[in-house]
Amino acid sequence: MNEYIEQLDFLPDFEQHMSDKDAAWTDRVSIMQINVGSLCNQACKHCHVEGGPGRTDAVMGRDVMKACLEVFAADPDLDTIDITGGAPEMNPDFEWLIREAAAVCDHVMVRCNLTILDDERYAHFAELYRDLGIEIVSSLPYYTKKDTDRQRGDDVFDKSIRILQKFNSLGYGREPGLVLNLVYNPGGAFLPPAQEAIERDFRIRLAQNYGIEFNNLFAITNNPVGRFGKFLARSGNLERYMNKLLDSYNPGAEAGMMCRYQVSVGYDGMLYDCDFNQAAELPAEGVRTIFEAAEHGLGRRRIMLANHCYACTAGQGSSCGGATN
Repeated sequence: MNEYIEQLDFLPDFEQHMSDKDAAWTDRVSIMQINVGSLCNQACKHCHVEGGPGRTDAVMGRDVMKACLEVFAADPDLDTIDITGGAPEMNPDFEWLIREAAAVCDHVMVRCNLTILDDERYAHFAELYRDLGIEIVSSLPYYTKKDTDRQRGDDVFDKSIRILQKFNSLGYGREPGLVLNLVYNPGGAFLPPAQEAIERDFRIRLAQNYGIEFNNLFAITNNPVGRFGKFLARSGNLERYMNKLLDSYNPGAEAGMMCRYQVSVGYDGMLYDCDFNQAAELPAEGVRTIFEAAEHGLGRRRIMLANHCYACTAGQGSSCGGATN
């Protein structure tokens, strides 16, 4: 188990704290999230999977991708494929995956950090996304250069703006069927503001200053695993941050926890209840790998819960799709 999860036992046990014990089990699992690896052109301070240019140790192979598509095609409840990383585009089999995924699934999402498409080796993916009708979920920490570059590195903001403008020129955020969503993560040990409010601010500022349009903004609470967990422990903020999550606990967010409706596939084919559990090295119960799922199916499962889950039930709730309550 991730060492930072073990440091959270000063809080009340998450599962015991829940008001709805049925929320500890999956409901209808409709989303398959495929993490194709941690290889990335960026090394963001809050990254829970600790992605970066040196992460060649964690890259999904085509055999795992094929098993994912086989399971998806055989399960009538699954209706969405959500591809993430790292920078997914850096996986050598990524183009094969999105073409095959689009052939079997009407709703394919790719989580793009934007800056990767500023590299000429990957620039063609913008047009390919459009041609395949893929939904883009793009990371943009803030609508100002200073705040974005502080979290993600020098020149990230300028590159991100260029790519967002390119997506707009291709029809994303403007034409039906070409969905462009943004993701906001707080820059420190605090909760995100109300999603509707921060979305309104982003929409006004990006339109006024750069002519950028988008569909939705997802405000996601930083989870105390990976690099962010290390930052909290190193800076002495771990206990304060976790108590803030506990104090902000929202029982109404339990029903919308993403682990109830998705399965997360790791680069090596291991199954997890969510991407945060993947970072915390907490594999799913029951069927453990995508290869086993190809033989036996996914089935209903008890969710592996731990105290980092308080991040998903604080305030407005949090998931890969933003606020849940």
